[in-house]
Amino acid sequence: MAPIIGSVCEQRIAKDREDLLMEKRSKIAVSSPNRKQDFCSKQFGPLVVAFVGLPARGKTVTGNKLARYLNWTGEAAKVFVTSEYRRKLVDRYDSHDLFRADNMEAMAIRRKSSVSAMEDATHWLNTEGNIAILDATNTTRDHRQAVYDYFVSQLGFKLLFVEFIVEDEEILSRNIKEVLMNSPDYKDMAEEKALDDFEQKVQHYMEQYETMSSSQDKIYSFIRILNQGEDITSHKVRGHLETKIQTFLTNFSPTPKTLYFSRHGESENNVLGKIGGDADLSPRGQQYGLSLARHMNAQSIPNLHVWTSELRRTKQTAEGINAIIQHLAPLNELDAGVCEGLTYEEMADKYPQEFAWRDQDKLRYRYPWGESYVDIMSRLEPVLLELEHEEHVLVVSHQAILRCVLGYFLNKKPEELPYINVPLHTIIKMTTEGYSCRLEFIKLPVECVDTYRQQPKVSQCTS
Repeated sequence: MAPIIGSVCEQRIAKDREDLLMEKRSKIAVSSPNRKQDFCSKQFGPLVVAFVGLPARGKTVTGNKLARYLNWTGEAAKVFVTSEYRRKLVDRYDSHDLFRADNMEAMAIRRKSSVSAMEDATHWLNTEGNIAILDATNTTRDHRQAVYDYFVSQLGFKLLFVEFIVEDEEILSRNIKEVLMNSPDYKDMAEEKALDDFEQKVQHYMEQYETMSSSQDKIYSFIRILNQGEDITSHKVRGHLETKIQTFLTNFSPTPKTLYFSRHGESENNVLGKIGGDADLSPRGQQYGLSLARHMNAQSIPNLHVWTSELRRTKQTAEGINAIIQHLAPLNELDAGVCEGLTYEEMADKYPQEFAWRDQDKLRYRYPWGESYVDIMSRLEPVLLELEHEEHVLVVSHQAILRCVLGYFLNKKPEELPYINVPLHTIIKMTTEGYSCRLEFIKLPVECVDTYRQQPKVSQCTS
């Protein structure tokens, strides 16, 4: 019997598609174990972001969080803290006298530390990065002019000043407490003495401080932040990087907060070991959803919001929680393309080269007609910006998504993201403390499968 033309054509098209797929994939394969692809790209720089403001105004926390965000979004940013350079020149901090305007010897030390920080920032921008964040006080117009002359007039770099003003006494009190707890200057000083010394140090700065204004500082690009984001104004802020930084600063709130994260309950595909899909919860997954609702409802968290993906298993997991629930597309699981619904064993058998490429570079590996971890890092950016200023949010999502979200807040290297362990049937409570985070894992008493896969040894050679 003659072959059916349609059947032959379908087979040929499938074979051609597979051959084309293999040809394209081979071109982006990891060609050697010594090959290293840079995650960050230098573009639209160099840019110096110079902070302005009195001590305890939130500069250091903001600087670290800003660098984290910029590095996450593909830039290469680094913070240079002038007080760390000063400590290298002064063996031991004695008192606030170091900051008096009439202390010429101390002034020379502080000027030298500022110059060292600026020189190191320059070296970084010339060799590795495209954004340097200068965490300093820069409280006088003369000093800001010197910064401008060095970076802009001499080196041709871009410069953006960011001024921090705090008038709210509650915010200021909290900031001072954090400084006294964390600053190396006060680690060996009694609490009362430390507070008195710090207040006098601030007074020395206030005697010299000249705030920025559009009338007095016409030539500069700058952003002014009042009370940690209560009001933000800008002057001559133009350019891709500058507006990107402004967007972050507009969304970021350095106040302490608590966020909650959970994967969906165990799904039918989890039980079968299948990748992705839009499966329903298993019976044990349904039990977890009930336990999660009981736990969260018992907490009576004010103004709790729940964010889930658009997939059934996250919606089913969160449906019993007494809160406003939103379903967000950026929280959908990593799209496994042609491998959706396969087990890893089936993927290895059907697409052996794909399976090998995935093990070699799990961060950048993109499933055929699907996504990579780098792709979901990009689509998560608006979610992360929202979480920077939100609190009392429970995110119910998926393993790859939560790896990226947690990795962002924990400041993990991109290559570490695909191997962060986010177990099923566990609530992760995250509390921000300064520019670090504390995690608490709350395992609810519902059995489930373990979906965690260890990093293959081959990845250690190619990541």
